[in-house]
Amino acid sequence: MFVRPHYQFRAVLIGLCLVIAGCANTTTVKTTAITPIVQETNEIPEELLLDVGIEMFDPGLDTASESKDSVIFPEIRKAESRFIPHMLMETLQNSAAWGAVRVIPNTLSAPDVVLDGRIMQSDGETLEISVTATDATGQLWYTRTYSGLASRFAYDPRKNIQTDPFQDLYNRVANDLLTYQRSLTPQQITSIRTIAELKFANAFSPNAFNGLIVQDKKGLYQIKRLPAEGDPMLDRIRAIRERDYLFVDTLQDYYGAFVRDMEIPYKQWRSQSYDEVIALREIQLDARNRTIAGVAAILGGIAAAGGDSRMTRAAGQVAVGAGGFLVKSAFDKKAEAKMHIEALQELGDSLQSEIEPQVIELEDRTITLSGTVENQYDQWRGVLKDLYQLETGETPAQ
Repeated sequence: MFVRPHYQFRAVLIGLCLVIAGCANTTTVKTTAITPIVQETNEIPEELLLDVGIEMFDPGLDTASESKDSVIFPEIRKAESRFIPHMLMETLQNSAAWGAVRVIPNTLSAPDVVLDGRIMQSDGETLEISVTATDATGQLWYTRTYSGLASRFAYDPRKNIQTDPFQDLYNRVANDLLTYQRSLTPQQITSIRTIAELKFANAFSPNAFNGLIVQDKKGLYQIKRLPAEGDPMLDRIRAIRERDYLFVDTLQDYYGAFVRDMEIPYKQWRSQSYDEVIALREIQLDARNRTIAGVAAILGGIAAAGGDSRMTRAAGQVAVGAGGFLVKSAFDKKAEAKMHIEALQELGDSLQSEIEPQVIELEDRTITLSGTVENQYDQWRGVLKDLYQLETGETPAQ
């Protein structure tokens, strides 16, 4: 059966319109079920409680996508690299399965278990992080990627939701860590704690504690021999380590104040960023579909313009005009998308202005954390080494 060209063209246009209408729809998560955190119900002897140190996360700026679709603000990522470890710390504490859980500037304090991570994506709608857990023996527990999607009501002020939009993600990290910890024997836990202490001791006094632990071919630390209980050098090291704990505990006040200070502007940024990301995705999808439909219409119109009948040629001219309009509207949509990107940049700048240096009050001095936490902790380690030298007369390791 012969179908007239202008009818074919009309069918194509109708089909394109239906495709555009269908593709323009986007979905958002209305609600998210929060994975309950698993809590340890059995009482764990103190000597079998593992201390956990959570390092500052890598903000992921060096490998961030350079795609125009990615909107990443270095200032916000750096703030999140401190915010996320603090949220994980609070979540692990709620599991009641660990000793001290601290956010740490580096691993010089030699905790029993270290968590470090990397921010893969964070835009208010999606949070994706990579987490690595390792113990003091050098044994890798696991490296896993966690992803969470905020619900559309997470930032609605009318809902007054107190839970963090990505608490489900933090709970899953805590549950995985507890699952691995439960697979360890008491002997393994004791070995981890002992090696952590000896690594700290060796950092201060290699002359006294060198050779107590060794690394095997896989790079794992093993105990070769133990110092005698009551060894005065070991007692001094333990006293130094307690002082180190006290300073790291003081740093928790800093991290807590930092999180509290950034909580309101950060929540506002994530809320607005969520809306901007959704709008940006819809606009970009619409722009792409308009471009495809416009080009198809132009090509179809050109073909029809060379038809035999006046009606077909007229339809072709109309199609070319309609196609040109769709392509132009696509460029307009892309310009609108750029406006949303600029709006996100302004939000990032506003959050940056809220972050101020913190002051920590110690017993004998005041430390202003205007630099990095790592620098402040390095200074504290210098103080500890001076104290160790005064008490023992031995020059500590540098």
